[in-house]
Amino acid sequence: MIGFVNGGGCFGRVQGQSRTCRSREVVMSVSGTKKAVVTIGTRGSPLALAQAYETRRRLIEAHPQLEEEGAIELNIINTSGDMFLEKALADIGGKGLFTKEIDNAQLQGDVDIAVHSMKDVPTWLPEGIILPCILPREDTRDVFISFKAKSIEELPDGSVIGSASLRRQAQILAKNPNLKVVNFRGNVQTRLRKLKEGQVDATMLAYAGLARMDMTENVTKLLDWDEMLPAVAQGAIGITVREKDTKMLELLAPLNHAETKTCVDCERAFLQKLDGSCRTPIAGQARLEDGKLLFRGLVAKPDGTEILSTSREGKPEDAEAIGLDAGAELRSQMTEGFFDTEGQETL
Repeated sequence: MIGFVNGGGCFGRVQGQSRTCRSREVVMSVSGTKKAVVTIGTRGSPLALAQAYETRRRLIEAHPQLEEEGAIELNIINTSGDMFLEKALADIGGKGLFTKEIDNAQLQGDVDIAVHSMKDVPTWLPEGIILPCILPREDTRDVFISFKAKSIEELPDGSVIGSASLRRQAQILAKNPNLKVVNFRGNVQTRLRKLKEGQVDATMLAYAGLARMDMTENVTKLLDWDEMLPAVAQGAIGITVREKDTKMLELLAPLNHAETKTCVDCERAFLQKLDGSCRTPIAGQARLEDGKLLFRGLVAKPDGTEILSTSREGKPEDAEAIGLDAGAELRSQMTEGFFDTEGQETL
């Protein structure tokens, strides 16, 4: 249970955006023993909270003293991406839709570490913030969910698929341009409710999110990379920290999963070379196999009429170079206005 901190002006199990707390390096417990205090910044969706609690659990496993009451707190922060649900992500534009407000809180000292879905983190970070830790990755694949069909291929022409992702939209329309993809914002629970209400015929989600919330019973079909290449860094949880906060860097060091970070670094380098954002249908995945790094990436026109793809194989220590090279190849093939699209209809 997340407990209370005494003597610091921070009370409650989970802090809201309007009530922030500057953490202390150490506090004295009732018994007189010292205990570290960590304030975790997070969005407030059920998935974001599940990821924050997973981070808390791993911190306690690595540092048992953090299990003491009040040692770890959550600070819930609303982001731009949470506040403008009536618009498609591509229409809101810009980078950092789900991170900017959390970054600001971190720089101001209101949170010590911030927990993010890595696919939401821009390839650049604000000055003073670094990304030293990525947790072990969940299954990266997308899932198809429908009460009317067992796969995308079984959907009849004219069927409506709800998805806020231009990456998914492009790959869906490449399979069948007679399907309709509409903007489908909201948390996982909201999207599933809309599906059950019949607002759409199908939707697609990341398996990782469903798994972290014990909701995989909703899956109709798990999609392999050949069917739907996932987003860059999908399934990975990243933790940021202030660059000079040595205390937090020491606490996070045991949590970093080197293999996951290698793969994510490759994917993010690919995205960076393409200057990708929510406006751009880009997919990229890396994995380690038999000591080699295998990478696949693609860019697509939002209407699915053209998809450019590439693959690479190399040494894990060359992860970023591999991603950059793959991105450069596809960028050289893209014509002017490649990513131009009309806005999605919103449900």
